[in-house]
Amino acid sequence: MHVLVRDNNVEQALRVLKKKMQREGVFREMKQRRSYEKPSERKTREKSEAIRRARKLARKQAIREGLLPAPPKKKPFERKPPLPEIKARPE
Repeated sequence: MHVLVRDNNVEQALRVLKKKMQREGVFREMKQRRSYEKPSERKTREKSEAIRRARKLARKQAIREGLLPAPPKKKPFERKPPLPEIKARPE
């Protein structure tokens, strides 16, 4: 895995590296390897992950073909207008 550091901008390079590692699943694998996983547990986990991936792929395909309705789009966050300032009464 390679990350280029441009203009001595190490912070940006670290962000890019972290994003690449996240996509590759390095963090998930590190978390799993912290403790021993029995082979039978590993098989069941991998099988369930494969089923989940297949269902997701089938759902996306059905949406593309128009067999399922597309999920509703999220509304962008709208800021509320600021409250009017209350002036202190003269005493």
